[in-house]
Amino acid sequence: MNYTGAAILGLALGCAASVANAQGSVAEIQKAAEEKAVNLCSTCHGPRGISTSPEFPILAAQHKGYLESQIDAFRKKTRAEKDAPDFMWGIAGNLDEAIIGGIASYYAAQPPAPGRSDNPALVAKGKELYDKGVLGRGIPACPTCHGASGEGLADFPRRGGTHGK
Repeated sequence: MNYTGAAILGLALGCAASVANAQGSVAEIQKAAEEKAVNLCSTCHGPRGISTSPEFPILAAQHKGYLESQIDAFRKKTRAEKDAPDFMWGIAGNLDEAIIGGIASYYAAQPPAPGRSDNPALVAKGKELYDKGVLGRGIPACPTCHGASGEGLADFPRRGGTHGK
C-alpha cells in the first residue's frame, strides 16, 4: 500500500471510529434521559408520563418538539405559570439540550393515556366545546389547532388522553 492509500485508509478508520463514538454517546445520553424520566419526572407526571392528578400534565404520546420547547421554556424561565418556579424551573434548569431531547423522545414514544368517560353529561359538554368552540368568546373549535382526534398539530399539543384543562 502506498502512502496515499494508507492515508485514505487511516482517514476512513478515523471517521468510522468517530461515528461509532458519536452513536455510543447518543445511546448513553438517551439512557441517561430515560433514567431521569423514570426516576425524577415520573414522581409528578406518573409512570410512563400518565399522571393521575390534573395538577401535573400527562406527557405520554405528546409530540417530541412540543415537549422540548416546553422543557426549554421552563429551563429559560420564560414559561412562568403559577407553579412553574416551585416545580419546573429548578428541575429543567439542570438539564442540557441533549437530555431534554432524550426525555422528550422517551415520552413521545409512550402510548397515550386511555380516555376517561365517567360522567356522560360532562363528556357530551366537552365534545360540544371541542367540536364547536365558543365563538362568542373568540375560541375556535379545538380541531382547528389540536387535530380531529386531539393528536396535536404543528406547535399545538396533543389533547387526546390528557387531563383536558
